[in-house]
Amino acid sequence: MTATTTVRPQIAAELPPVPLTIDGYSVLHQMMRVRWSAWRPLRKAQKAEIVREASGLLAKMEENPTGQSAAYSLLGHKGDLMLVHFRESFDALNQVELELSRLRLNDFLEPTTSYLSVIELGLYESTLKTYKTLAERGIEPNSEEWNREIQQTLVRQKEAMRPRLFPEIPKARYISFYPMDRRRGEDKNWYALPIEERARQMNEHGLIGRRYAGEVRQVISGSIGFDDWEWAVDLFADSPLVFKKLIYEMRFDEVSAVYAQFGHFYVGLRCSWCQLGNLLNGEVPEP
Repeated sequence: MTATTTVRPQIAAELPPVPLTIDGYSVLHQMMRVRWSAWRPLRKAQKAEIVREASGLLAKMEENPTGQSAAYSLLGHKGDLMLVHFRESFDALNQVELELSRLRLNDFLEPTTSYLSVIELGLYESTLKTYKTLAERGIEPNSEEWNREIQQTLVRQKEAMRPRLFPEIPKARYISFYPMDRRRGEDKNWYALPIEERARQMNEHGLIGRRYAGEVRQVISGSIGFDDWEWAVDLFADSPLVFKKLIYEMRFDEVSAVYAQFGHFYVGLRCSWCQLGNLLNGEVPEP
């Protein structure tokens, strides 16, 4: 953290504890298992017709100009297929669900789980700078003037960060998805730390991710109030080993080693809609 974000103790004690955030695309992950026992007996022509119908809709979703979709062939027992959808709203995500449910292919898919979130950027450093400036100007926290200044800051930041808030789904070969929480136990409680200390730890945590910027694309989404965990992480890369290296290194970072709790991990291979038939025939998606 830079010296400009250091807040004097008497000011820090009066500041709101919640960091500012800006939000982008709404995100839905759908994990599914193929009902192979029902799929296998179908005639070849029936399979081809079902795949053709599904591929037509999914191709449009993959190229949707206001938020894309992507399919992944999952490894392991947690499912066979994962669909990832970026959209402008929850309404649009619900429309995606309904359209997929009307496909004949849906009769052969069994949902295993799902995850709902919104792409989020936490503005710890900007929060401290903004809070400090407003406090030193004598503006009362949560007053009308305070809220107006905060809103103006969020508008500027959202415009500056638009590419990160509304990204295309990377076309990398592999994906690693997992949800996570910050610990709220009796001994270690992330939310009881002063905002300046949380900002310091998050800054150091981010330095690790930036070292992998050329190998991994990371999308963080917030899910507080939306799903069972607090955040969700999507990592995209052309080599799966980089997921292991990045996450292992982060485990030694203070914010992860002390305060992070992780959910189930889902790893998959990108499958374009034109390869859906191959996937249902038991073939690994081509790079």
